[in-house]
Amino acid sequence: MGALSDKVIVITGGSRGFGLAVARACGAEGAAVVVAARSEQSVAAAVAGLRAGGVTADGLACDVRSLEQVEALADHASRLHGRFNVWVNNAGYAAPYGPAMHVSPAAFKQTIDTNISGTYHGSLVALAAFLPAASGKLINILGRGSDGRTSPMQTAYAASKAWVRSFTASLAEDYRQTGVGIYAINPGMMTTDFVTDLQAVSGYEKRLNVMPTILRMWAKPPEVPAQKVVWLASSATDGKTGLILSEMGPAMMAGGALREGWRRLLRRPADDLPVTVRVLPATLPLPNRRGPGAGEKG
Repeated sequence: MGALSDKVIVITGGSRGFGLAVARACGAEGAAVVVAARSEQSVAAAVAGLRAGGVTADGLACDVRSLEQVEALADHASRLHGRFNVWVNNAGYAAPYGPAMHVSPAAFKQTIDTNISGTYHGSLVALAAFLPAASGKLINILGRGSDGRTSPMQTAYAASKAWVRSFTASLAEDYRQTGVGIYAINPGMMTTDFVTDLQAVSGYEKRLNVMPTILRMWAKPPEVPAQKVVWLASSATDGKTGLILSEMGPAMMAGGALREGWRRLLRRPADDLPVTVRVLPATLPLPNRRGPGAGEKG
């Protein structure tokens, strides 16, 4: 018997990356998982892979920016299993790297709509099911910026994740006495295409040349923080609503920097993940000044 053997878990953004790692980890503990993503093909591929690994899995194409599609996802899970016990709001999007007003309005709005509206929609349909039953667990995924610190060149994403943290903490207080558990977790930097397949505003792409070094220092396989989601979804957190976890603290960052320094001192070869950067046009003209926030020429 696994820690989640009696659970049905819905995971948005569950067809790849961290969401798929969460689905595998929950399935390994006996949960039935329902994964969602915008692409029908990616959902089908994820479900096939999960089932091949022995996981009870199903899925549905769903754009979390649409409340109607999120409601359809909840209905799909309920029709299949009669209920769902855990809802993980993992679907996310990051606008291209660059100054906020140089990012296209469409990309900026997609970040806000996916990360904020998507989290709200998922929370709404989850609580609509959980509150009458006086049970269930909602888990929202945080990211860079959720600690309230500024994140230059990632303004839309960071601001959206700060919102998700505040929203989750407030939601937990709103429904503290209901029997529903409401949690958030920042999984930290992970070795997924979210950080290896990047976009940048023209003139700022060279600033991402440091990404292989950053990944060596601080990125971890998504399977590692996925175990914390399993823990949040399990009975271990019953009665502990409002928990907000972070898998990227000062000690972890210092340890990564020390390892990289030691590698360089010993002149050991670097084991880099391939990072690709797609360059997009800037919405506004690049600034002429140099220094923080200025565009880079050449």
